Amino acid sequence: MALQFWARTKDFLRGIFLGEVAPGYFESDATFSWHGWLATAPSVWPRREYLVYVPRGWSRWRRAPLLVLLHGCKQTPEEFAAATRIAARADAEGWLVLLPRQKSAANPWCCWNWFDSRTVGGVGEAAIIAAQIKTVAAHYRADPRRVFVAGLSAGGAFAAVIGLRHAGLVRGVIVHSGLACGAAATPVTALDVMKRGPNTDVEALAADARRRLPGDALPVPLLALHGEQDGVVAPRNAVALVRQYLRLNGHPAVDSRGAPAAELPAADATSRHVDPGGRVVKTHDWRVGGRLVVRLVEIGGLGHAWSGGDPDYAYSDAHPPDATALIATFAREAPGS
Repeated sequence: MALQFWARTKDFLRGIFLGEVAPGYFESDATFSWHGWLATAPSVWPRREYLVYVPRGWSRWRRAPLLVLLHGCKQTPEEFAAATRIAARADAEGWLVLLPRQKSAANPWCCWNWFDSRTVGGVGEAAIIAAQIKTVAAHYRADPRRVFVAGLSAGGAFAAVIGLRHAGLVRGVIVHSGLACGAAATPVTALDVMKRGPNTDVEALAADARRRLPGDALPVPLLALHGEQDGVVAPRNAVALVRQYLRLNGHPAVDSRGAPAAELPAADATSRHVDPGGRVVKTHDWRVGGRLVVRLVEIGGLGHAWSGGDPDYAYSDAHPPDATALIATFAREAPGS
């Protein structure tokens, strides 16, 4: 740690006296939460490690956006950072990046427990990540109006939970190949839900969350990305996720009865284009009061993988569109940015 401190000090002084921009770097730490106990693994200590990427040219005197990036099953934060090329994008956008690490004691495949009843309720692992966000935001002086949480697969489903249960702390959600908050009623049904869609009323969860939230916690805009050939998490889960966040944000495209539905509501705007790789990409936007609240990007030909990622890593597809670039566009358009 002492060597790291002096290296950072050297970079800072070179920036002041020589006009050089300090390079980006990773740091590691861990956070504990008393509310972080799991129903599915009650003996696991509620503490998780994490990485923070500090972007090139970062300064404590200028508040930066914070992106929380949640890896999928059988991944590490290091692998996910490399697969998404997040460091290069963070340098370009000036993002701080928080990369939490799941531990095998909590889940043998290192999946985030998006189906755990305590986590779905906003405590459990959601409380641990919320504690990490608060710790990192305070230490690095992140901009509280520009905190976004993103994830892939189980990490995406977990991001949906955090956005619904910790609205106000998180100002935008990005779910790639994931599911709605509370989509599975029990851990035993999680695999079936991934294939068939939610077995719960996920819109009712959102309606209840909306009633309990202070007005300044909303909107919490959503960017959902899903491959039309995803054989692990069925695309119908993206429809349920969109409907859940439309209800959370009070969009009139979903009715007030709270009844579950399988259809995608009529969007305020829809576009279609063919990427250079030949994939058809359909983008649907929903707005409230002129502000973007939900964007769904349906990617033809994509399976269960991060779009536009580094193909040297599992669950990463090299073909466009570049999901990491789409996050940057979304973060600039989302309310509060």
